[in-house]
Amino acid sequence: MCGILAILNIKGTEVQVRARAYELSRRIRHRGPDRSKIIVLEVSPGLYHVISHERLGLVDLSDRGRQPFQMIDDDNIFYMQNGELYDYWDVRPELEKKYHFSSNSDTEIVGMLYKEYGPGAFWNHLNGMFATVLIDMNTKSFQAGRDHIGIVPLYYGFNKDGSLFLSSELKGIHDQVIEVKQFPPGHYIDETCTIKRWYNPSWHNFDLIPTGEINFEELRDRFIEVVKREVQGDAPFGLFISGGVDSSIVAGIVAKLIKKGDIDLSKRGMRKVHSFCIGLEGSPDLHFAKKVADFHGFEHHSFTYTVDEGLDYIPEVIYYTETFNNTTIRASTPMYMMCRRIKALGIKICLTGEGSDELFGGYLYFHKAPNRVEFHQELIRKLHDLHKYDLLRANKACLAWGIETRPPFMNKQWIEYVMQIDPKYKMINAFEPQMEKYILRKAFEDLEHPFVPQDILWRQKEQFSDGVGYNWRDGIIKRANHLISDQEFSQASIKYPISTPRNKEQYWFRQIYSSYFQSDSAVLTVPFAKSIACSTEKALEWDDAFKKNTDESGRAVLAVHNDAIKETIQQDEDRSTEDISKAQEHFQL
Repeated sequence: MCGILAILNIKGTEVQVRARAYELSRRIRHRGPDRSKIIVLEVSPGLYHVISHERLGLVDLSDRGRQPFQMIDDDNIFYMQNGELYDYWDVRPELEKKYHFSSNSDTEIVGMLYKEYGPGAFWNHLNGMFATVLIDMNTKSFQAGRDHIGIVPLYYGFNKDGSLFLSSELKGIHDQVIEVKQFPPGHYIDETCTIKRWYNPSWHNFDLIPTGEINFEELRDRFIEVVKREVQGDAPFGLFISGGVDSSIVAGIVAKLIKKGDIDLSKRGMRKVHSFCIGLEGSPDLHFAKKVADFHGFEHHSFTYTVDEGLDYIPEVIYYTETFNNTTIRASTPMYMMCRRIKALGIKICLTGEGSDELFGGYLYFHKAPNRVEFHQELIRKLHDLHKYDLLRANKACLAWGIETRPPFMNKQWIEYVMQIDPKYKMINAFEPQMEKYILRKAFEDLEHPFVPQDILWRQKEQFSDGVGYNWRDGIIKRANHLISDQEFSQASIKYPISTPRNKEQYWFRQIYSSYFQSDSAVLTVPFAKSIACSTEKALEWDDAFKKNTDESGRAVLAVHNDAIKETIQQDEDRSTEDISKAQEHFQL
């Protein structure tokens, strides 16, 4: 991950244009603290394209991997990327027959794929997470686009002169354009200034309900291959483990890949895999995450924080995540605090479990889905919106400290595979025991050589903002009620006519956000629909109780959530020693 900023068709002198790009790019330097580079290209007298890159070195750590690139075989093509292309080593041998490489950077193939397949068409040959800008000075044209699901953020807007501004983050350009917007995932823009779709899979069709059969072995093997690809790189990596099933499965796969020799830690300057978790003292996540880490012999770091410490961080978390959405801020704050600690250890890459709930219907409100059609259509809505929520949080809260997160569950081919499975198999009542994400859990159930301890594998869904400790959510609400008076809140619709806060927590977050980003268009980049336990607004129709209790916390699904955490922990402790010794004997780590 890095930070990118581009200004296309900007008027001025070369010195003026470069100085402006530098100042704007400096706003997002936290995303790429290692190196910076700016290229200014004259389109016509007094008119320029300028691209600026803030580098976080993860692949080819030498200067050869520094962006933006100028293509060797056509020195009129310039390009830069924020993200990773996971099939780089697969496609490079074929490209080497025709093109010359100057580095081992995955980004270098972007120009070659552009030459090979042409404008527009080449986007379908980029496989990974990315926001990319390419300029072809042969034709004075450009291409800029975003990955299939929006793992990597990108914002855009035009100024009064028609110049196009692009930035990895809102703060880079929000005050430079007439209207700033999130660039839509799976789309690109060219010199016509028309946004066009490049990603159009069958699962985008709401009326097409899949009928694919479930194959547990194939499901498992496909995801193992995804993790194997996405863990690649030259820099040290770590694992975010919440103690939930998703991040625990990723951790289990990594442990097995190490044992098989598919991951060579020594080549990345590592002796052991470091894993991380954060929570309030005694929180569910801390307990279960440590259990998973001990199971695999990882070097585990359990970070704790107090409610007051977390509340102190909220203003800067809102600045870096560029949102005032309740659930995003609740979850981003502990993640942001954790990444500050991780940065001190020299870790630059962490694998996460984001996106699984949107693929398998893992949120507790899915228990109330009335049928397979509505279940599947809600999955589509969730996936379409994920770049505004969890993917935004995982990217921005971590890159505030120069740490890249990789969510294997959001791999393009994996999404397409899972979304062709008949939703009847994903519904809560499809199998016994009745539990969310049953087919994922069952696929990774291996009693002889376990990926995950059994009790973790079958642990109920716990949202990150809840799992760090229930007092966290309650503490935020208490602080907001203290800071925002009844009189002040009564004027909410006057002060904030767009996305008017519905409670004092929202008012507090919005107040902070608007101190950084004042425009109406900046407000509209933040989602503001009603929700229960991370549902879309449409899913509130599934249960009358949902409409009366619209809170993003998983605890809001009162008839489903199991709040007997302490009892569960006590039951688990009796079996933990046996589980750990069995795993360590198997993995020999």
